[in-house]
Amino acid sequence: MKKTFLRHSLLFGLLMGACAVLAGPAFAHAFPDRSSPSVGADLKAGPHTVKIWFDAGIEPIFSKLIVRSSHGHEVSIGPGFIPKGQHALLETRLKPLAPGLYFVYWSVIAFDGHHTEGRWYFRVK
Repeated sequence: MKKTFLRHSLLFGLLMGACAVLAGPAFAHAFPDRSSPSVGADLKAGPHTVKIWFDAGIEPIFSKLIVRSSHGHEVSIGPGFIPKGQHALLETRLKPLAPGLYFVYWSVIAFDGHHTEGRWYFRVK
């Protein structure tokens, strides 16, 4: 009886240890949660800023947010920044925008070290 209990305890311990090693820590990438202006928005006037809120904290030094016109001209002022105390918000200021289509390009590194990037557009009428 003692041997069976010891074997089961040992087997259980080995299985739990294997699960812990195989599972490793749970990492999540930082993905956009919402934005301003919203993805695909049709605006009556050009915004002064573009903001993207992420579902995880992002590293300031490795995060970029650039806005370009449909002709490829950069209309954002600088590569974007993370406001003090807002670890999941990336924003950039914009030059005055004429009517047209604008593309938002973002690239971030989450606190866990994972990289994500993407692009979307909005239109100024």
